Amino acid sequence: MQRKLCPVETIYVAQRSRAVLSCTVRGDLDEELLAAAFAAKVAEHPSLRCRIAVEDGAHVLQPLSADELPRLLVRDGGPGSFTEEFNIPLPVGGPLVRAVLLRGTGEHTVMLSVDHTITDGHSGIALQNALWDAYSALAGELPDGVGEYSEQWPSPVSEQLPPVDAREAEDYLARRVERTRQSPVVCLPYEAVGTERAPGEPELGVQRVLLEPEETSRLLRFAKAEGVSVHGLIAAAALTAVRHRLGGEPGARTLGCLSPVDLRSRLTPPLEREVMVPAVTTCLDVLEVAHDADPLALARQVTENLHSAIERGDFLQELHLMPKVPQYPALLATSVIVTNMGRVSGPVTPAGLEVTDVRLAPAREHYFPQAGRGPLMVCVVSFDGRLGIELPYSAGCFTHEQMDELRAALHTGLLAFAAHRDEAGGTVAVPA
Repeated sequence: MQRKLCPVETIYVAQRSRAVLSCTVRGDLDEELLAAAFAAKVAEHPSLRCRIAVEDGAHVLQPLSADELPRLLVRDGGPGSFTEEFNIPLPVGGPLVRAVLLRGTGEHTVMLSVDHTITDGHSGIALQNALWDAYSALAGELPDGVGEYSEQWPSPVSEQLPPVDAREAEDYLARRVERTRQSPVVCLPYEAVGTERAPGEPELGVQRVLLEPEETSRLLRFAKAEGVSVHGLIAAAALTAVRHRLGGEPGARTLGCLSPVDLRSRLTPPLEREVMVPAVTTCLDVLEVAHDADPLALARQVTENLHSAIERGDFLQELHLMPKVPQYPALLATSVIVTNMGRVSGPVTPAGLEVTDVRLAPAREHYFPQAGRGPLMVCVVSFDGRLGIELPYSAGCFTHEQMDELRAALHTGLLAFAAHRDEAGGTVAVPA
């Protein structure tokens, strides 16, 4: 029994892309119970019991044998080992999920790495929360077994979408190709290309912006008062940081903002978050951004353009043109990629365990430093009232100093939005 990958799923195969979730807890954690909880989730989801294989020239999900099934790994290190685990890829031809308990002194971190061919941000978060729910439900007692294995494969999301008129799809593709020709977007230079890394330095890095609860609340209130989305504010801050980093003349540069669009809520019936499939597509916004651009006006433009694209159904067209991307790679060229899971609840743990931190960051094994430039990845999620932004990157592309300056500029821009409005002019000053 196996299942062929759909075009949305296949796009992640070459990237070796995965979602990495982590939960840090304080207290006495029982690793045997956690292992049993993870085994129960593996039994529940066929997608977690498979590998990617090639059959007749097509990529398929293929079941693992019983002795190949993923099991909880336990290592010492605690929260300080996040970067080390983040850098460990999923094995080629092996399980598409890995669960690791990083034992520390007083605090422990549990990390899940899930291949993007079988998950998106929403299902990844749902899996993490369900793991802790299963741990709590065990109530300190090991089960006799994992129960029955579910054999019901989830259907590819492309099979659940409404059809698109072939002529309209061709016209849309033609317009997108022409736009990329007429208005090629400008990306950040890869400043790490040509430099040498220190021996043993990790390939993948993650910079982080984490707002305090009150800062997050002020940002939300500001967005509501101004009639813009928080996504628009974050995208504007990221685009502004990129534009300043590009330097040069003060005139406008053509920048792209790629925004993933959740498909789960747009299907009939809606797709539950627990279903392990990548149910996401994208909308690309191309904007002219000057060095002195008003960040609030830019946020309003991003918000309005994304809403209009969704109303037109552009996200469905983007999904259907996925198979054409290898022919027209410029279709995905962008300056920033801003994912946004919105406000979600973090894991609920039993008495005696306190959650101290939750993170979600995408990772890839295949980058292309030879391109010389590329997008800034901005992964946004608000766990339990704190806005967190992860900035993952390849140290073979971006230098740590480059990313640290981008992180600082993004943080400063968001804090400026969250600050009180200037009473005299009614504007928000965002430092360059």
